[in-house]
Amino acid sequence: MEVLKIATAGSVDDGKSTLIGRLLYDTNSLTTDKLEAIEKTSKQKGYDYLDFSLATDGLVAEREQGITIDVAHIYFSTQKKSYIIADTPGHVEYTRNMVTGASTSQAAIILIDARKGVIAQTNRHFFINNLLRVKEVVVAINKMDLVDFSEERYNEIKSDFEELMRKRDYEDQRITFIPVSALKGDNVVNKSKNTAWYKGDTLLEHLEGLDLVAVSNTGTPRFPVQYVIRPKTDEFHDFRGFAGKVYGGELSVGDAVVALPSQTTSKIKAIYFHDKQYKTASRRSSVTITLEDEINVSRGDMLVKTNDLPTIDKQFTATLSWMDSQKLTAGNKYIVQHGVNKVLAKVATVEHKIAPDYSGIDTETESLGMNDIAQVSFRLNKPIFYDKFKNHRTNGSFILIDTQTNSTVGAGFIS
Repeated sequence: MEVLKIATAGSVDDGKSTLIGRLLYDTNSLTTDKLEAIEKTSKQKGYDYLDFSLATDGLVAEREQGITIDVAHIYFSTQKKSYIIADTPGHVEYTRNMVTGASTSQAAIILIDARKGVIAQTNRHFFINNLLRVKEVVVAINKMDLVDFSEERYNEIKSDFEELMRKRDYEDQRITFIPVSALKGDNVVNKSKNTAWYKGDTLLEHLEGLDLVAVSNTGTPRFPVQYVIRPKTDEFHDFRGFAGKVYGGELSVGDAVVALPSQTTSKIKAIYFHDKQYKTASRRSSVTITLEDEINVSRGDMLVKTNDLPTIDKQFTATLSWMDSQKLTAGNKYIVQHGVNKVLAKVATVEHKIAPDYSGIDTETESLGMNDIAQVSFRLNKPIFYDKFKNHRTNGSFILIDTQTNSTVGAGFIS
């Protein structure tokens, strides 16, 4: 079954957790004990309705404050698709969590409170989805019940958001507006009689109808080798296969490939998945590949088609989301993990800091603090093989690791 990854974003009290809880409830995805817990807690709080936010706000601090702090991943399925929802926090101080949640998503839901409309934090949410090249964005205008399901108010917010869209630099995004009431269930799973003026799909209908190939950032195939398989048994004495995951496109038997960094060439002899052979390995499939020639390929190497090589270099510039309490400054050294490769890197320059609300850049900055986003140049101790992030989300992204603590301190997107 197809799996659609969705990131959610919304400001405090916009109803993001309630919307996800409503999706789970109306698709019968809540377990009996979870539903009973929600009913019991809602009664204890004196509510005359079910508090669906309890389905997602798992941390004690989240339940006490009524906010989302960490990134929670929620799984549910319908007859057409399976879904993984990254419920990300909306606070400014948790920008790094928003980046983490959206980095692997194919679609995003941005919530807007119908009473408040487009606010500064909405700019930040849209900026991050634009930065991470999320192709499908749903703008769910929530709490329509609190504005009497006003078509005029809906159109005002839609117009304001369309002004924001003019600032983006990623034109392949498709933006869809849906008026909803997460608390009441209007246009979440079921059509609402209160919005007769709205002729579009409900939120779930829209998600069900998405073509996963169309919303995925496909590109040229990249096959980072994670493991070299040598069984050393009598039956497979001469077997030498390369295990990994196909990113970006497809690889087929007979394709001419180059092994990086050696740049030796061969052709794909066979493609295995467990004990079965296939003619083609589709995007994001984990397979074992054998080659026609005995060339030197090791863990960390990459197989690519001969007519479409990535950039091979010891330096690059990237948009970096800084996630650590210790500041980043020019001259600092970190480990860049790019795919399965780890290389030592030095910060060459912090070129400029980027305001994630479209208000401009700061060219005077010399360091980055937690949740800052900036353009940063790196020099590496050995070459890596990369693509620009806008062309290949997987091969154009990396994480930074602190050499002393081994903590992940940043996420980068090569430009």
